[in-house]
Amino acid sequence: MKHKHYDMIVAWANGARIETRLNGGEWHELTIPAWNGIDTKYRIKPEPKPDLKLYFEVAKYTSEEDKPFLFLHRECMNPKNNRIDSINQNLRLIFDGETGELKSAEVLK
Repeated sequence: MKHKHYDMIVAWANGARIETRLNGGEWHELTIPAWNGIDTKYRIKPEPKPDLKLYFEVAKYTSEEDKPFLFLHRECMNPKNNRIDSINQNLRLIFDGETGELKSAEVLK
């Protein structure tokens, strides 16, 4: 008969980072798991989601009525060469991969 937490023990022995929680509380990483407790839950610590980087062109243009307006154009990363296709990028926004919150905004020259 296998130990109740056999799969987690094997994963930990192979280098996985293990987290635990008691009674539906928050997950906490363990250095050396005890592998006991009826209500103790274990899991492999999930990998953090990567940050989302967006590149934009922000420019001032003049409309037909001669009124200025801002132009915001999102450009995507080219997956073939991992580079931005447009040379007019002047703004980079970075959003936290876990929370979706804006982490930074940078004006590019």
